[in-house]
Amino acid sequence: MQAPAQQCTVAIRGRPGRSFVVIALAVACLVGCDGRDSSTPEATTASDIKVFRYSMGGAPTSLDPVQTRSVYANFVVVNAFDTLYSYKYLARPYRLKPNLATELPEISEDKLTYTIRLKPGVHFIDDPAFPDGIGREVTAADFVYSIKRHFDPAMRPQGAWLWQGRIAGLNEWKAAGSDYAEAAEGLQALDRYTVQIRLTRPYPQLVYTLAMGYSALVPREAVESYGREFAIRPVGSGPFKILSFNTAKVVFARNPRFRSEPVDIWYEGYDPPTQSFTGVERIDGRAPPFLDRLEIDFIPEGSARWSSFTKGDEIQYAGLPDEQVDLVLESKDPVTLKDEYARKYHMRTGLEAGFVFTSFNMMFEEFGYNPDSRRERRNRLLRCAVRKGFDWSQRNESFYMGIARVFPGVIPPAVPEFNADMSDDSIRYDPEGARQLLAEGGWTPENLPVLIYGTVSSVKSRLFYEQFRAWMKIIGYPPEKIVLKRYATFGDITRAWSRSELPFNGKGWLLDFPDAENTLQLFYGPNGSPGSNDANYSNPEYDALYERASVMLPSPERTAIYRRMNQILIDDCITISGMSRVQIMLWHKNIIAMPDSSIVGGFFLRYVDVDTGDPGQAETLE
Repeated sequence: MQAPAQQCTVAIRGRPGRSFVVIALAVACLVGCDGRDSSTPEATTASDIKVFRYSMGGAPTSLDPVQTRSVYANFVVVNAFDTLYSYKYLARPYRLKPNLATELPEISEDKLTYTIRLKPGVHFIDDPAFPDGIGREVTAADFVYSIKRHFDPAMRPQGAWLWQGRIAGLNEWKAAGSDYAEAAEGLQALDRYTVQIRLTRPYPQLVYTLAMGYSALVPREAVESYGREFAIRPVGSGPFKILSFNTAKVVFARNPRFRSEPVDIWYEGYDPPTQSFTGVERIDGRAPPFLDRLEIDFIPEGSARWSSFTKGDEIQYAGLPDEQVDLVLESKDPVTLKDEYARKYHMRTGLEAGFVFTSFNMMFEEFGYNPDSRRERRNRLLRCAVRKGFDWSQRNESFYMGIARVFPGVIPPAVPEFNADMSDDSIRYDPEGARQLLAEGGWTPENLPVLIYGTVSSVKSRLFYEQFRAWMKIIGYPPEKIVLKRYATFGDITRAWSRSELPFNGKGWLLDFPDAENTLQLFYGPNGSPGSNDANYSNPEYDALYERASVMLPSPERTAIYRRMNQILIDDCITISGMSRVQIMLWHKNIIAMPDSSIVGGFFLRYVDVDTGDPGQAETLE
């Protein structure tokens, strides 16, 4: 799932013109004068209501599940909608569990047919799209409709890559005109509560995809009633309903019709030695959601988030910005807070389930594929030179407190297929080697191509750009040929990536599931733009290995294939990669939670509770 790189955020998941105007007007209608829906009891002011104010570094451009390309959108979507599966709240390593499904799928012996039963008695929120405004029951047909939408071009879908060529008949259904009245061979509602999925070949990651926001269930009535406005007027069956949404904030209220399912913290993977400090024992046996109101503030600048967090009466969760490290931390190894902050805040640290990296867009003939085979060979030398000129150690020290983990390739430490013994040559800073490669390729300051460096508009992103341009100057790349192109929002730059508008794409990728397939698919040829492969890399050997591994269950043989694919990417100099950041998460001590911004993601928010006792006791709450 795409996220901002917070490194060289260059050129991970709205449209121009009239659509933007429609969305803006719709948001204004939803929010009203004070940002609340005054018709709901949750909007009333009361001293005893439970409110949690979370924060993220960017805003979604759409809340329609078919467009949940970014981590920001996914966080919101899994709270407004239901998916068949989710992740155990506290289990590490991460483990799947049923959500809207009654249990894990029944899988046929040939691994091609999955039968899944839905919980009866689950309802969509009340909404004018339904007769009499009363939300109807969620059924298997809603799942079928929701997945079909990813194969309907009119929906502007972004998640088809998950099931493309894998669920029987969906490609043919699309080719025949995406007629919802027609069946897709491999996607059937056997009865009101039973879904059957038939695959063209084994797909071990299928159940993981059914825990992603892309697969959330939506009601056809609401989609057809609101049209493009469904992107900002979601109607789901999740734990919360949205009161308002704009580029600054989304506000939720508890869904009063959400199913009652008491928490068993031991089933959820509770580990007392590492998790008792969070207070999560206090939710055991109670049915979520526990909040009356959930707010997610979208604050791009880390310093602004920190200021809001430390005020005490604004956001209640934040990461630690770089400029505050020396002030707040007693030690980086291990990461510990100074006493004055430890008294006020809970802290959790860990290596992210994801990484930051930069890829060349091979569709640009200046850097990638070229009709002239000689020029194509020269382009590879240019890409390799730029990679050798990238100083990961300095990037780590400058922006990640020096505690992030740099590794070669695109298989991050968070997955079991990671190879800790791999050569680090591809991540070693070597400016002299870079200059030699440029000379070998016949590159000079005069004939080097202009490199458009795209980034979101923020102070930190500008610093990334300036640092990168300085490195390129050292290897002989003229600074005036590293050209900055700024985008107003993260949504704007993700659209540029999906439209293949930029030659150099820097981003963060948070794993959708704990399997290296999720990062290797970023370079699978058929996933090219507007799909997840916005590097538009196409290598016959790589693609054949991907297709071979994609039907395999975890095994030493599959791990060997994954690692060979990783080496191919390194040899072709497609990416400058990679780094997994250490997450330092802080939250107020009256908040009962174990936050997660990786694979569990937004699913954790339904389990958050607030101690509503004397605020003066917050510092001593354990």
